[in-house]
Amino acid sequence: MTAKPRAEGSVIVPLFLNGEGMRGGRVHPSIAHYAFLGEARTAPRYRFYAYEGGFPALWRVAEGGVSVPGELYALPLEAVRDEFMPVEPPELELSVIELEDGSASLAVALRPEVHARGESLIDISDCGGWRAYQASPRHR
Repeated sequence: MTAKPRAEGSVIVPLFLNGEGMRGGRVHPSIAHYAFLGEARTAPRYRFYAYEGGFPALWRVAEGGVSVPGELYALPLEAVRDEFMPVEPPELELSVIELEDGSASLAVALRPEVHARGESLIDISDCGGWRAYQASPRHR
C-alpha cells in the first residue's frame, strides 16, 4: 500500500502506538506505509488497561504510573484523522501524551467516561506492554 499524496502544507505528527497498530498487529496495515521512527516508551505517567481483554488503553495518572512500550510513527495529520482513527475502538480517543524523553506525541487513550464506569477494564500496567500481556496466561 502506498501513502496518499499529502496536501500542500500538511503537518507531519508523531503517533505513538501501543497495541494492534504496532508492527504485526491487526490494524497496523492502516499506517504501515508511513515512516517508522522506532520503538519508544511513554513517560511513567500512565496506567495501561486491556478493555474487555481485546485492546489496550492508556490512562494518565498523577501517581503510580508506568512507562508503556510501543512504537512511534510519523504521519500527516490528515492520515491520523482519515486512516488511523476510523479503525480505533469507540472507547478510545485521540490524545497528546508524554514520551519517556519528555517529547509529546499523539496517541489514543481511554475516554474519561469509559474509565469512570470502570467496567471491563483489566489493569495490565505491570505486564510489560501489550505484546507481553497477549503472551501471558492472564490474557487467556
